[in-house]
Amino acid sequence: MGTYLFGSTRLSSEEGVFTDALAAAHADRLRPMCLCLVRGIEMYVARLAGTDEGFIVKRMPGTGSRHAPDCASYEPPLEVSGLGQVLGTAIKEDPATGETALRLGFSMSKLGGRTTMPAPGTPSDSVASDGSKLSLRGLLHYLWDQAELTRWQPGFAGKRSWGTVRKHLLLAAENKVARGEALRSRLYIPEPFSIEQRGALNARRVAQWSHAVATPGKPQHLMLLIGEVKELVPARYGYKAVIKHVPDQAFALDEQLYRRLGRHFDSELALWASGDTVHMIVIATFGVSEAGIPTIGEMSLMPATPQWLPIDDSFERQLVERLVADGRAFIKGLRYNLPRGQCLANATLTDTGDAGSLMFVVPPGLDGTDMLDAIRGAAAATESSAWTWRIALEAMPRLPRPARGPSVVARA
Repeated sequence: MGTYLFGSTRLSSEEGVFTDALAAAHADRLRPMCLCLVRGIEMYVARLAGTDEGFIVKRMPGTGSRHAPDCASYEPPLEVSGLGQVLGTAIKEDPATGETALRLGFSMSKLGGRTTMPAPGTPSDSVASDGSKLSLRGLLHYLWDQAELTRWQPGFAGKRSWGTVRKHLLLAAENKVARGEALRSRLYIPEPFSIEQRGALNARRVAQWSHAVATPGKPQHLMLLIGEVKELVPARYGYKAVIKHVPDQAFALDEQLYRRLGRHFDSELALWASGDTVHMIVIATFGVSEAGIPTIGEMSLMPATPQWLPIDDSFERQLVERLVADGRAFIKGLRYNLPRGQCLANATLTDTGDAGSLMFVVPPGLDGTDMLDAIRGAAAATESSAWTWRIALEAMPRLPRPARGPSVVARA
């Protein structure tokens, strides 16, 4: 929901004529103003991919933090978000066309049975964290952000199922282009499984995977998998990843990749093993053999809470669980390509009624003066208040108080 100014006409997104106003603004290249704040903030209208009449109003690149914290278009300041490093380089939005071009730091094809870059068996974020290209983790974080699955407020409780997650991820992938091709055409996100619909589900899956089947003598196109891991285990021959909602077809892993997973993602795997309620999300490139077997080339893992909010470690898990239990509205911060140890707002409260309350979790070993100076500097630069939890020195501090009044409701 929101209120916008189209020229001299003020309209709410709930009004029946709002859709017509979007179409007219798109045709006239008129940029509406979001009125979440008195001064108004310029937006643009984009056409939804694959439709003739569907339009959406979007924030201009890099302007998210200028919106009111309880506005659906608000996003944390780029200075304390992993998005800030890659926006404009690895991610380039074009308001004129509504398309977003993505530069990927991993291969989407195989030649002669080997991925072209980086080395086969590399488990994850193999691209250097310079912001010029998206790693697998960076792409997953971007889609999760775009799908608004990092946002939470009490009204979302009980409304996020895998079907909801899948729907919003697919919408987020629309109008995204990588290497001159629509990202959506390469993206496989399993549909919720149903025994009654098993045949139809399998048929749609086989049809989508047909683009990634190996052909002798030709480069093989790879697809992107985003799903929830059920098991990573030895198979009769080699190793396999079993994905929830795909119970009748495991994804093959070679031994090198399987062994490296345990070393590269030891903390994520330990967090996953610590409780049955932790979801483990995988993003992976995969091809399909001539025999129809999907084989993973590269992969990255991302733990998430029962509400599908991403978490890096048990400390973030404690913070997110506390915020959810206390009925707070917030946005979970994501690292994208940023390495651990670089200043990041782990969460941003959007219900405090000010410029947004930035929340920093400082793990043991990273609570030196440099990190604290970076947090203070980021808060000052963004004119935001900073809540800091120094794990090694204190129990979780008292949370900032919420402001009274209604919040803008985003999609669940």
